[in-house]
Amino acid sequence: MRAAELSQLHYELGKLYANTVVKFLKEFHLSKKDICVIGSHGQTVYHGPKDRIPNTLQIGEPSFLAAQLEVPVVSDFRAKDMALGGEGAPLMPFFDEYIWGQGTPKILLNIGGISNFSVVGKGRTTFGFDAGPGNTLMDLFCQTHFHKPFDKNGKLAAKGTPDKKLVSRLLTQKFFSQKPPKSLDKNAFGSDYLTKYFLKNSSKNLYDILATLTWFTAAAIAQQITRFVSPKDQQEIVLSGGGNYNQTLVRFLQEMLPHIKISTTHDYHMDPQAKESAAFALFAWLALNKKINHCSRATGARKSSVLGKISL
Repeated sequence: MRAAELSQLHYELGKLYANTVVKFLKEFHLSKKDICVIGSHGQTVYHGPKDRIPNTLQIGEPSFLAAQLEVPVVSDFRAKDMALGGEGAPLMPFFDEYIWGQGTPKILLNIGGISNFSVVGKGRTTFGFDAGPGNTLMDLFCQTHFHKPFDKNGKLAAKGTPDKKLVSRLLTQKFFSQKPPKSLDKNAFGSDYLTKYFLKNSSKNLYDILATLTWFTAAAIAQQITRFVSPKDQQEIVLSGGGNYNQTLVRFLQEMLPHIKISTTHDYHMDPQAKESAAFALFAWLALNKKINHCSRATGARKSSVLGKISL
C-alpha cells in the first residue's frame, strides 16, 4: 500500500469509528454526555518489535471521535511502551491483573488472530505474552477452501484427523522456544505460513488440513503454558476471543491440558468478545486521570507508565 492510500485509510477508518459510536448511542438510547472518555486502540496494520528499528502502527484517526462526540479520546497505546524498550504488546496483562489479580491463580487466554495469555493471581507476579497462532490460519483456510469466514463451532475441523507429527515438528520453530517477553504480528502466521507448511505438496483432504490447523493452534498454547507457567499456577484457563466458540479447538486444548479447568469470561459476567473493549475503556480512563495503565513485565519495557495519547 502506498503512503497516500495508507493516509486516506487512516482518516476513513477514524470517520467510521466516530459514525459507529453515534449509531451505537442512538440504538441504546444514550447521549454523548453519558461518555466520560473513549479508548480507541485502532487497527493494527503492522507490528514489528524485532525490526532493526522496533515499531508498530495502528490506524484510525482519533480526532474524528473527539470532534463528533465532544469527549476526550485516548489512542495509540503501544507507542510509549516501545519508546521504553518494550515490544508494544501484550497490553492485556494489566487489565487481567486489575480484574482477576486478587483471586486464585488464573491463565487468561485470549484467542483472537493471535493467541496470547496472562498469568495472574493473589501473591503472583503478573506476566503474559503472545503464544502463537490464534484463529488466523484456520480462518484463512476456511475462507479460501470452504468459502466460509470461519469454522463455526469447529464443526468442519471435527470431521478431520489432525497430523500430529507435522504439528510436533512446527513446534520446534524458534519462536516457540524463545523466552518471554515476546509478541507477534498477525501475519507471522498468515497466508505465506499456511502455504509453506500446510498446503505445499499436500495431498490431505480439506477436513484433515483444517483439523491439523486447529490442533496446531491448541498445541502451541498448551506447549507455551507447560513451558513457561509454573505448575502451581496451572489451575484454570479463562477463555475469551472468538476462538472460545470453536468447540473442537477447546476440546483439543482440554485433551492436551487435562489437569486444568477451562472456563470462559462468561463465567465471570463478561462477554468473551467484549473483554478487549472493556480493557481499552479502562486504559483510557486511567490515562485521562494520569494513572498507570501498563504492565511492563509483559512487554519488556523499562518501567510501567501511562500509555496513550489524548485527543481533546
